Amino acid sequence: MRFTAEETMERSLIEELTKNVSQWTYRDDLRTEDDLWENLRHKLNMNNKAVLDDVPLSDKEFEQVKNELSFPNFYRAAEFLAGENGIANVRVVRDDPRVGEIRLMVMNNRDIAGGSSSYEIINQYQASKTSGTDRNRIFDVTLLINGLPMIHIELKNRSTSYMDAFRQIDKYSGEGKFKGIFSSIQMFVVTNGVDTRYIAAAQKGKLNSKFLTRWVDENNKPVNNYLDFAKDVLSIPQAHKMVGQYSVLDSERRSIILLRPYQIHAIEAVQEASKLHESGYVWHTTGSGKTLTSYKVARNLLLMNSIEKTIFIVDRVDLDQQTGDSFKSYSATDVVSIDDTDNVNDLIKKLYSKDKTVIVTTIQKLNHVMRRYEGNEDSPKWKSIRGKKLAFVVDECHRAISPKRQMEIEKFFRESLWYGFTGTPIFEENAKEVFADLPRTTEEQYGDCLHKYTVKEAIHDKAVLGFQIEYKSTFTEDELRDHVDRQYNGTITDFDDLEPVEQEELIKKEAFETIGHKLTVIDQIVNKSRHKFGMHNEIGKQYSAILTTSSIASAQDYYRLFRKVINDESEVKISEQVKKRLPDFPKVAITYSISENEEHSFKNQEYMKESMEDYNEMFGTNFTLDQIGAYNRDVNHRLARKQDKYKFREEQLDLVIVVDRLLTGFDAPSLAILFMDRYPMPPHHLIQAFSRTNRLYDEGKKYGQIMTFRTPYTFEEKVKEALFLYSNGGESFVQAPKWEEAFDSFKEAFDELMHIAPNLESIDLLTEITSKKMFAKAFQAFDKKFQELQVYSDYTEEIAEQFGITNEKLEDYTAKYNNIIEEIKADKADDDEDDDIVIDIAYEINSVSKDTVNHEYILGLIQSVMESRVNHDEPEERVETKQSEIESYISDLIQSNEKLGHLVEKLWKNIKQNPEKYNKDDVMILFEQLKEQEKETVVKEFAYKYALNENDLMFVVDNFRASSDNQIGERDLIDSGDYQTYKARNDDAEKRFRYRKVIKENLKDTYAKEIAPLYER
Repeated sequence: MRFTAEETMERSLIEELTKNVSQWTYRDDLRTEDDLWENLRHKLNMNNKAVLDDVPLSDKEFEQVKNELSFPNFYRAAEFLAGENGIANVRVVRDDPRVGEIRLMVMNNRDIAGGSSSYEIINQYQASKTSGTDRNRIFDVTLLINGLPMIHIELKNRSTSYMDAFRQIDKYSGEGKFKGIFSSIQMFVVTNGVDTRYIAAAQKGKLNSKFLTRWVDENNKPVNNYLDFAKDVLSIPQAHKMVGQYSVLDSERRSIILLRPYQIHAIEAVQEASKLHESGYVWHTTGSGKTLTSYKVARNLLLMNSIEKTIFIVDRVDLDQQTGDSFKSYSATDVVSIDDTDNVNDLIKKLYSKDKTVIVTTIQKLNHVMRRYEGNEDSPKWKSIRGKKLAFVVDECHRAISPKRQMEIEKFFRESLWYGFTGTPIFEENAKEVFADLPRTTEEQYGDCLHKYTVKEAIHDKAVLGFQIEYKSTFTEDELRDHVDRQYNGTITDFDDLEPVEQEELIKKEAFETIGHKLTVIDQIVNKSRHKFGMHNEIGKQYSAILTTSSIASAQDYYRLFRKVINDESEVKISEQVKKRLPDFPKVAITYSISENEEHSFKNQEYMKESMEDYNEMFGTNFTLDQIGAYNRDVNHRLARKQDKYKFREEQLDLVIVVDRLLTGFDAPSLAILFMDRYPMPPHHLIQAFSRTNRLYDEGKKYGQIMTFRTPYTFEEKVKEALFLYSNGGESFVQAPKWEEAFDSFKEAFDELMHIAPNLESIDLLTEITSKKMFAKAFQAFDKKFQELQVYSDYTEEIAEQFGITNEKLEDYTAKYNNIIEEIKADKADDDEDDDIVIDIAYEINSVSKDTVNHEYILGLIQSVMESRVNHDEPEERVETKQSEIESYISDLIQSNEKLGHLVEKLWKNIKQNPEKYNKDDVMILFEQLKEQEKETVVKEFAYKYALNENDLMFVVDNFRASSDNQIGERDLIDSGDYQTYKARNDDAEKRFRYRKVIKENLKDTYAKEIAPLYER
């Protein structure tokens, strides 16, 4: 079977986008950057005739435009393109001083599929090299809106994975190819024809394949074929909406977010309901970006002529904490007003104004507004406010507002629509108690479900992770029986005949408040959860956790006990294995609600003061009790680790002890574990709490992990009920296998690997490419299952010993595997025939412990320090500490990869010596350029020594396959050699008959020592 060529796929894609009444125009005359700039210049002149007074831009004036529209990164481009109210303008100072500065419209995101907007397709764009060490590249297909490249598509044929296209884009980004006019790209699309994904544009190092998204239709049916994807997503107006209306700028992470399909379908469903003047609710599982979806719904409802304002209601605590932070981050470049002050007059002024805006506020502020109305019923101003056509959008719609309060607001604002968002709707099965005629379910309170996306669908789409749940008890069976005998004075005579759940009902609460119980829990967390915390990951890439307890008093007890363990003052000792891996583990904080009116308020405040002092000492902060809000935000940031500065190990929290805080509405991708020492909560609260853990993060985070420590049988029963209610009948699908099942799967994978390769020698005897592929596939399967097994608390090192698995053996097998993968890659390059054995060529082995950080992680830390220097957002001593940490990591890298380590060290020294020179640069791109320079130096020296054609040598090096004895282009390279020149340049020159052989041998040796290490991860 032969596969469709990429050129044919390009033509088919262009034909699909330009056929019938499409507004896309194919421009085969635009192939270079100069062509694109000139095309943009024409657009500006045509779309701004009135402003230009029919005097086209001069060369000097257009240079200003080029400078303004050559962005340092995609995020800055997105900031510009967002514009003011959706219109992006560029400032130009005209040559005629009488005219002065003018503003030219570049993009109008409100003017979609009409007016000034134009849509063009280019292909085979020639991305020229930008330095002597660079390479010319040819891009596949790019979509231009108003002359600016906005969506870039890379295609591969069906013989390869769409991931190859993704890696190609990542490579181009590292080479700095998305510069100049191409710096405006907002969306990447990768496909191999039968599998298609899209992702928001990001620089190298931040382009995470975990966020590649598959399109699904409104019924959650996948759209994989690239031509079907083009119809659904890349046609007009949808393509313009994707980058103009369905994207969000996250100012906190300085990244672009492209909405996922289900988010877009929800937005469109709400808009359709609003046209019919109907309310409703959206059920999107917790963890799937519900707050972002609700934000975008609120924003896009303003596009509807029938709506004057959108009121986004959040819980007061949420407004003070992460939801408020998220909104501020999303709305930095948007027409959204975050009403987080106590000034009711300001809210009234916003409600009265004629501006079309989103007002984010709390129910408490709206209550004050309604109270102000009393006595002013006849005022024209109040009549105007009450008659406004409003859409209320409510995030966490059951927590933010009660049914009673909602009814009162509906009566006040007579022309209002209501759209609730929840990950855990209230159904008949878990309806609220009857109270007068108030609604008891979500549907009764808000109306029909407008769009549904359950945890089952989210896991299937890889939008969130599944749950791995372990039910633990700190009692043995005998201890439990003794406890019941003591509590009931031996009156329970039929204890052994009772069902486990019935036995657990007899346990009194006091049994879980003992120091012994709590120390057993702490020992489990500190010493028996190493793999749960990802301690085998590189330093700084471990996971974080929450411990939730039954009361503030219990949380305080836990905190004190943790401090004793950390200070080596407890019978529970931190194991040597943990100390060796993370000497500062665990870094623990506590947070809970403190109130002046609580009975135990003074005592709680004193405890909080003590814990805040510990926190200040740990992180160099200076929070006091009257800054509890700022302290809580700082705890959130250190647990969530979204900002680059929290990549540093010294800035990270491992565990936060809470009662109810952070169990709803808290988004932390690095959070992987929820430890629960409390009784089961109601179904919707359970799922909310569990869903703190299952955000996507990295390849090693496979599940959201839950561990309970009370009444395991009762807990399991309650979890089953909750998952059944909220997984659309897929409760078994959303959970990881039980330990026994996981162990059996691991054993099966291990046996299969041993069948193919029982020892190292047997791997060397695999000569056929098919048998090598079988080994690679078996080793990948083993690695996955072994990694998954280690997450369970039942896993011990003795199990690995039982199967003869040691780190040394894993390293040996991994080395053999890496060699075979190189051979498979080489074979794949020679042969595009179909193959039944499917292997993920880019799969990274995770079972081997990583004792050093990789260079990309170090470069990310360097970027963070550079940004801190520019923004002046950290104390100087803190920055200096981080610089020392970077240098320690570089030293470790030099030990494991001397060549790569010294190159990172060289870059770091350059940046330290002249930080101002580099403060606007992307460290990843700087390093890629440095790598290319190093490679070119090696090539130049080798070509000079052996008198070879330098271009021929670079071609061989770029296509070098370490596992092959014959390189592509090798014959032409050797034929280019001039023996006489070689002899004249080298006193120890080989004889002529040895000349060709020496070139071949030494080239392989030079590549292995000087070039290959530069490209190791």
